[in-house]
Amino acid sequence: MSTVRIEPLLHYYRREKPSYRPPSKSFKLSSLNALPKKLVYNGRSFCNFEPPTPRALTLRAASTDAATVETFESTDLFFKETFPLKRTEVVEGKIFVRLDHGKKAKNWMLTVGCSLPGKWVLHWGVSYVDDVGSEWDQPPSEMRPPGSIPIKDYAIDTPLNKSASPVGGDQSHEVKIDVKPNSAIAAINFVLKDEETGAFYQHRGRDFRVPLVDYLQEDDNVVGAKWGLGAWPGALGKLSNVFVKAESSHSKDQDSSNESRDPQQKTRRVEEFYEELPIAKEIAVNNSVTVSVRKCPETAKNLLCLETDLPDHVVVHWGVCRDDTKRWEIPAAPHPPETVVFKDKALRTRLQDNIITGDQGQKEGGKGCWALFTLEEGLAGFLFVFKLNESMWLKCAGNDFYIPLSSSNHSIALPREVPSEDAKVPDSSTEAVEEKKFTAYTNGIINEIRNLVSDISLEKNQKTKSKEAQESILQEIEKLASEAYSIFRSTVPTFTEEAISETEELKAPAKICSGTGTGFEILCQGFNWESHKSGRWYMELQSKAAELSSLGFTVIWLPPPTDSVSPEGYMPKDLYNLNSRYGNIDELKETVRTFHKVGIKVLGDAVLNHRCADYQNENGIWNIFGGRLNWDARAVVADDPHFQGRGNKSSGECFHAAPNIDHSQDFVRKDIKEWLHWLREEIGYDGWRLDFVRGFWGGYVKDYIDSTEPYFAVGEYWDSLCYTYGEMDHNQDAHRQRIVDWINATNGTAGAFDVTTKGILHAALERCEYWRLSDQKGKPPGVLGWWPSRAVTFIENHDTGSTQGHWRFPQNKEMQGYAYILTHPGTPTVFYDHIFSHYHSEIKALLSLRNRNKLNCRSRVKITKAERDVYAAIVDEKVAVKIGPGHYEPPSGPQTWSKSAEGKDYKVWEAS
Repeated sequence: MSTVRIEPLLHYYRREKPSYRPPSKSFKLSSLNALPKKLVYNGRSFCNFEPPTPRALTLRAASTDAATVETFESTDLFFKETFPLKRTEVVEGKIFVRLDHGKKAKNWMLTVGCSLPGKWVLHWGVSYVDDVGSEWDQPPSEMRPPGSIPIKDYAIDTPLNKSASPVGGDQSHEVKIDVKPNSAIAAINFVLKDEETGAFYQHRGRDFRVPLVDYLQEDDNVVGAKWGLGAWPGALGKLSNVFVKAESSHSKDQDSSNESRDPQQKTRRVEEFYEELPIAKEIAVNNSVTVSVRKCPETAKNLLCLETDLPDHVVVHWGVCRDDTKRWEIPAAPHPPETVVFKDKALRTRLQDNIITGDQGQKEGGKGCWALFTLEEGLAGFLFVFKLNESMWLKCAGNDFYIPLSSSNHSIALPREVPSEDAKVPDSSTEAVEEKKFTAYTNGIINEIRNLVSDISLEKNQKTKSKEAQESILQEIEKLASEAYSIFRSTVPTFTEEAISETEELKAPAKICSGTGTGFEILCQGFNWESHKSGRWYMELQSKAAELSSLGFTVIWLPPPTDSVSPEGYMPKDLYNLNSRYGNIDELKETVRTFHKVGIKVLGDAVLNHRCADYQNENGIWNIFGGRLNWDARAVVADDPHFQGRGNKSSGECFHAAPNIDHSQDFVRKDIKEWLHWLREEIGYDGWRLDFVRGFWGGYVKDYIDSTEPYFAVGEYWDSLCYTYGEMDHNQDAHRQRIVDWINATNGTAGAFDVTTKGILHAALERCEYWRLSDQKGKPPGVLGWWPSRAVTFIENHDTGSTQGHWRFPQNKEMQGYAYILTHPGTPTVFYDHIFSHYHSEIKALLSLRNRNKLNCRSRVKITKAERDVYAAIVDEKVAVKIGPGHYEPPSGPQTWSKSAEGKDYKVWEAS
């Protein structure tokens, strides 16, 4: 058996532009650099634990502690809590590769499998005899097993299925590929992908390579048998059934084979082989610890018991504190057996194994371990962490566990001083979430909010409470939610709005707060990248106002109105000059008035990050501005590398094509607020679409929104998602966290385009990987899964689609995207090009369905299926939606479902 160890290869693609262009045919998979990444295997627990009974504790206790243990059983319990313990564990298995006769006499069969549990996919391609280098090609269609999906033009993804003949008695997964010996294919190349973790497994840090002609034996990275000197007579010839046992023999055989080879041997073919290679995978394991504290009535001491299902012998690192400072101290004796002092600050105790008792008497081997601590009177708390080995500590949500030792104080506090070698403990120490401790507390708050909002929505109260009173109450709820999110974001990085979304029905137009609308908005982007070319776009759009209203749109986003260096409007000069390539100021006003008449709000596209100058300074640098706002270099950030700004450093990322404006300057913010006020009053804009908000702090946006009080505001925070080995990661929490951070910086006064959802839809639809549409907690994986009332969903806009095509949605799958965003929470946006296209009738049906069922930005979504070829969800118990080629029907029950909309690979049902 080969001694080669297979390690996961993980790559991160960080691009300047957020668009992703997959590798072409010449993309070399083996040339990437590896970076370590934590692998997680969800949903598996390898320990079953039954806590020790008092009988077991008594039997295990030392004689000196017997009286204490017996007393523990009869004392009064005043604290008991079970905490989750999440850790990682390495499991080992095998990757096996086999080449043998197939069912057809003239064909052969290549089998690739893995003995570890998981969702495995073979990412593979072929090399031809005349190919140079390590490029892959897609195999011919007759070689592709069922369920294979083409990846651009260079590879195939094929899922592994459960094997009928397990390896070594363990359940395994495998895939079989037909091989024709007389073809021009020289080798089959592959890597193995674990879909649950996103990890790729390679051979010696490179692609697996199974040669089908012997001259490729020069490659020291091949997998397969070593051939003899006999050639295949038109087929594979007589087989030798070689099993490779050691890497040293591999090298020796290979060398001798190379020495004896002559040019005429290039036509020979490989023989049958079977080879196994070890694979190690890091998985997540869920354990727990139960802490019980009782007061001994006889001695007034505290008796604290730790019970855990952690395997083997575990060391608990512990101490006590006497007041709210949570300062670690060493308590007075007695201490449990096998306790040692650590740096005069804490104690370390090795936990005792449980005992199984029964008719045959006592025996070792009970699962889990425990320890009993006798603690003196007058202590405030007990602090501890578990130490599994030199590199792994188990904590409570990244902090030390704190257990109160007074019945009057049951809150779980976090210590201020951490003497548990935290400097040596990386973040890879397992995190735990305190779910149970705050259940009653949070449920109480949630119920209060539910009752309050439900009370507002009741029809009888609508008659007695003024609209202003309702808006005031809801505004306070939003502010409190935003403040709560800000406080807890570091430990709980999700903002859920279940409390608000469970109301019976939110009544429009109960405006929540400035910039957020009513929650029932449907946004239309009213232009594309070429709209300026007509010179009269405002008038053309105005003629479609009535039609857009009849379709169900409530808000329209107009292009940038100002004079601009670029005709599209995104390089503004004089902000008060509204004669642009789209039309003049009078046509703009008339267009806005027309949309207001048909009940549609209008958003202006405000470019606040940068501005083009009119004049050069003494160094020939363009940083002197003209027009009504005649700023100079003080309005430009100091760290813009191209424009010699004399302001402060930027609070975001620089846009290099124009001077980046310094919003920290008082005069700049004053001028911008005056300009936005002027647009509101003179033009009639109802709100803002804010361009390139990555360039400046969200707190400045809050200032502008507070000043101008728009009906609705949305920011364009667009950056790259996370990719590994050229493929999108399943976990995009870091990406959506950055968007949520920006929204929170605005104090929740603005929403943001849900770029995360768009990117995940790209990967899910293009690769037929619909499992991506559910995150690790079973929620939508984009911003709409965390903060739906601030998520503005979209599938295409003037940048990503149109003639720019920076990040075009998968072709012919646009309606799947619209079926998703128009039935899900968040505020959906429909692109102008799609409305007036062959998709018109399908979009119209989905818009009508959304309005008819009063779906809104806080609608509740329950994901019912997220598999390779199908995603399905039920929204507000009113609408069921399915996208993907796979099968799904809504569950039968008290509801009767009727199909309301259908198209290629999507269906939508309504409850009746």
